[in-house]
Amino acid sequence: MLLEKQYKPILGNESMVEDVVTDPDTEEALAEFDFLVAEGGEGAGEARTTGDGTEWLDTKLDLSPTSEDWGVDEGMISKLKEDYKKARKGKKPVVRPKRSALQAMLENLGRDEGIPPPPRGKPIQQEVDIPESAAQGAFPAGRRPMVGIGEDEAIETALGLGDLAKLTVSNEADALSSYDVNAAATKDTFRKTWNPKYTLRNHFDAVRTLAFHPVEPVLITGSEDHSLKLWNLDKTVPAKKTASLDVEPIYTFRGHSAAVLCLSISADGSKCFSGSMDSTICFWGMPDINMDPYDSYDCSILKEPLIGHTNAVWDIAFDATKNHLVSASADGTVRLWNPQQKSPLLNKYIGEKSYGVPTTVDFVRCDPCQIIVGYKSSDAVIYDLETAKPVITLDSKLLSDTDGTTQINCAISHPTLPITITAHEDRHIRFFDNNTGKMEHSMVAHLDAVTSLAIDPNGLYLLSGSHDCSIRLWNLESKTCVQEITSHRKKFDEAIYSVAFHPSKPYIASGGADALAKVFV
Repeated sequence: MLLEKQYKPILGNESMVEDVVTDPDTEEALAEFDFLVAEGGEGAGEARTTGDGTEWLDTKLDLSPTSEDWGVDEGMISKLKEDYKKARKGKKPVVRPKRSALQAMLENLGRDEGIPPPPRGKPIQQEVDIPESAAQGAFPAGRRPMVGIGEDEAIETALGLGDLAKLTVSNEADALSSYDVNAAATKDTFRKTWNPKYTLRNHFDAVRTLAFHPVEPVLITGSEDHSLKLWNLDKTVPAKKTASLDVEPIYTFRGHSAAVLCLSISADGSKCFSGSMDSTICFWGMPDINMDPYDSYDCSILKEPLIGHTNAVWDIAFDATKNHLVSASADGTVRLWNPQQKSPLLNKYIGEKSYGVPTTVDFVRCDPCQIIVGYKSSDAVIYDLETAKPVITLDSKLLSDTDGTTQINCAISHPTLPITITAHEDRHIRFFDNNTGKMEHSMVAHLDAVTSLAIDPNGLYLLSGSHDCSIRLWNLESKTCVQEITSHRKKFDEAIYSVAFHPSKPYIASGGADALAKVFV
């Protein structure tokens, strides 16, 4: 019994732990010295090279070194232990949150606010500002601690943050401190940016023309497949291949025997007119915009056609003040119509032979008694409707034009100002004063021929389409491009045929050679 008591195996630091107050930090600190068990005594390294270590548990001998072997003063150790117990007495242990709990909390926070979760690897060393009251006594005055450079334990102890000490929170107000109110308060800052909303897929050939209903969210398109289609943008159906919504036509106008080249809608939205390669102008009543697409065809919608031209009708325009319609044809004439009369043809305007074929026509909006006609020769002439005589010829004829590359593809009148804007085959857009006929401005607007123009109802922005596959939005005051949208794909080197603004709603649209019409909001 004496021998057993004398040689009771002593493992690790059990003799010291028995005398120390049970505390998590104390146990963690003393556990660091457990390695002395395996390294005690001479030849310990050689003894561990063989066997699996179980023979150490079977022995009854105390192989740990004595205090004489280490040369330690037992009295000094006892005194240090007493001092440590007095220092720890009365202090509450710091309970640190587990790392897994913190990571779960941060991931939940990131999902709520759209912030990516923090990386799970080694935390990034970042600066942490410590309140002066909390850091007093832990750091020298004026010193800014760095997490991960030696003082992190003291910081966490002072603040009780644990692993949260490694986090930083960015102040979103800092981004606003550099916000220049004066520089941002410009007109273009509040300008609407147009984004694609609907792609209308139902025509079998190129969409040559389109126009919006004056009040309703309704679009009518005309195509080379000889038909026109009515689209209600409020009636959407789920798309087949994507999660977006699609629009199906609710009515198809059939009456032309050739490609539809142009169309116009009356100011009250009750009538529609379309010009075609078959030399006719069809007069249509407006169908019910809420009708069922599968209703039977209503023949009464097609009114009496306007017959008089002998070749393709390139362009038409409608004037709401007198309910007159004007058309330009490849037969070399421009004609004025009143569709409500039994004899609708009112007048015919024939330009000089040198002008060639008229390609575009529009009413002068600030003077409804005049029309502007653009020709293939790049001439632009303003006519008086009553006398059928030219009022003024715009200075649009370029002496450098020898091969017809500057022909006018589209001419429109500004809604409030005496200004005519023309789109040319030579990639230019030009601005003219109706009173003097002088060209006010000329600019290269696209990379290919400019085919169509539209002005917003307020007269502030110009929309242009081109065979370079893009539509561009221009500020009319500064004559600068404020947005470009790649809208259609090319077919036989042609892309966009027509663009339009909605008169009262935030829609724009474009029609192209790829048989698509696109609506932007």
